Amino acid sequence: MTDQLISNFKLTEEQCAQWESDGYLIVRGLFDSHQVEQLKQTMQNIADKGEAVPGWQPLIDVKQYDTEVVGVDQLGDVLKRYPRFLHPHRYLDLPREMMLDPRVHDVLLQITGEEPVACQSMYYFKPCGAKGQALHQDNLYLQVEPNTCYAAWTAIDPVTPENGGLYVVPGSHTLDTQCPTLADETQSFTTALVDIPKGMKAIPTVMQPGDVLFFNGQIIHGSGMNRSKTLWRRSFICHYMPKTSKCVSEFYFPIVGFDGSELTYEKSQAGGPCGEEFKDKIPSSYSY
Repeated sequence: MTDQLISNFKLTEEQCAQWESDGYLIVRGLFDSHQVEQLKQTMQNIADKGEAVPGWQPLIDVKQYDTEVVGVDQLGDVLKRYPRFLHPHRYLDLPREMMLDPRVHDVLLQITGEEPVACQSMYYFKPCGAKGQALHQDNLYLQVEPNTCYAAWTAIDPVTPENGGLYVVPGSHTLDTQCPTLADETQSFTTALVDIPKGMKAIPTVMQPGDVLFFNGQIIHGSGMNRSKTLWRRSFICHYMPKTSKCVSEFYFPIVGFDGSELTYEKSQAGGPCGEEFKDKIPSSYSY
């Protein structure tokens, strides 16, 4: 089965070389417009209803927010109306299908050299005016050992610096997990901030719907606020790890194989949701 999957989606030598050098790779048009639009409508329908479902719950009075012209200052951050959706693959068919898509498997197998398994999925709405997520490393939260995790970040809307697109720090995948400081709450909805090491710089990713950014769990990355007046920046993010991994944070249990089977792993001592929000306490992982 693995050989057949690889033959169905083959990366170029240049793409593989970029992954090795930079720690990330954008695969253009991996998902077609129909799949992207289906997911967009599925998730938007849930959000528009404003009713809590497993994995997603507004943090304000949705009826008041949607019907009264009061603005963010009175009702709080727009992300309280449109928070991220955690683990939609556990509750909805389409996110699960996309998380376990054979093409994603093919890419991960080629860039990591190991059979991948799925840890989690997330869906971000990021409306106009929404805060960003300060620079961070994902494996601080997943705590995959002995290696690291890998992300597949799918653009649902066009992604630009203006609407809060992702920034990545090429080459930072070679670093150990860094000790974060406290982010600026006026700019970031999550608490952790990792400084850019000397000699490195963050560069913006510009993407179209259906493009997928694959990146190493050690890569320093993050996003700014959505400063666009018209364009949301929806995205679908999944995390994976090598099947041979020993442990991972229990927040991500159950781990799922690409054949749909649930797999058992030891739980890491630390870890939790990918990016702890300011409404929560400062994570114990800050003691690293």
